[in-house]
Amino acid sequence: MKIFNLTVLVSFFAIGLNVSIANGQNEIDAIEKLEVRGALVSTRFNSLDELRKVVDIKYITTPTGGTAAFLKHKSNGKEVISLLKEGVSEKDFEAARDGGFLERLKLLFNSPFSVYKKNELKAVSTLARRKPDWFGEGDPAFYDLSQHILKNIEEDDLAHLDSIDLASDKGYFNTINHITAQVFMTALFSERVADLVADAHERKNLPELTHGSFTEKQLTDLKTGPVDNYVDMINNEWGQELGKELQEKHNITSKTKWTEEFLALFLNEIQRYYCWSFQIGFKPFRPNDDVVRKFSFKLKKVLGEQ
Repeated sequence: MKIFNLTVLVSFFAIGLNVSIANGQNEIDAIEKLEVRGALVSTRFNSLDELRKVVDIKYITTPTGGTAAFLKHKSNGKEVISLLKEGVSEKDFEAARDGGFLERLKLLFNSPFSVYKKNELKAVSTLARRKPDWFGEGDPAFYDLSQHILKNIEEDDLAHLDSIDLASDKGYFNTINHITAQVFMTALFSERVADLVADAHERKNLPELTHGSFTEKQLTDLKTGPVDNYVDMINNEWGQELGKELQEKHNITSKTKWTEEFLALFLNEIQRYYCWSFQIGFKPFRPNDDVVRKFSFKLKKVLGEQ
């Protein structure tokens, strides 16, 4: 159902390529007059109605009588679809982790796949959090990789970027953080595991996402309201599609060796997507970068490499 072919796009970019644009239009003009390239940025949308100009949002009833949000986003002739049904959230995982037998039994009943994939989900949790007690001082998580990508934006391009997109935690960083994490989860494990983690996160604080009955306060809250969550859902899908492309391109399996050289290459592939999507340049990752060395070490330990 979801189709995305990045291989042709990626081939146009060499490591460290600069693509700079000067965009003096305001955010609304950018939405209406410029083609949105894949990744969405929350700070470009001031309301749910504005987001609907680029994302098709519908609410449906599931065969079991529940509700689901059906989102569709087209970009460059490709399309991704996000379906968020009622289901388990991060709160259910936390209850199963911290509670007793009944809480774990409830999670097994409501999401048997998550119990079946518990080892992979534990690995995701470890990679998504800083664990200095386990992996040493300065241990990086997905968050730190995303911060480094943001810092890699070429100086010539920084002068042309909207300060809100750069300074807000709902700007470029949030987009990069969602997509980068989803790329890794998909490439390392599977799209279904990545989707489970993404959906559980989105359901945690805003269960209304599945049926769209938002309060006025929720609609006007651009940081934690539906606009931000729906943007995250679409970006999660683009991240999963890129993860599948890179998994196939590099034949990534459980036996893949995540050396510093391969991790730097992989991160530069992700940056090429942002280069195309945002039309800006990035300095490349290098194998001897501190964040690359430390995350490579962490990957090897988490994935059981010798």
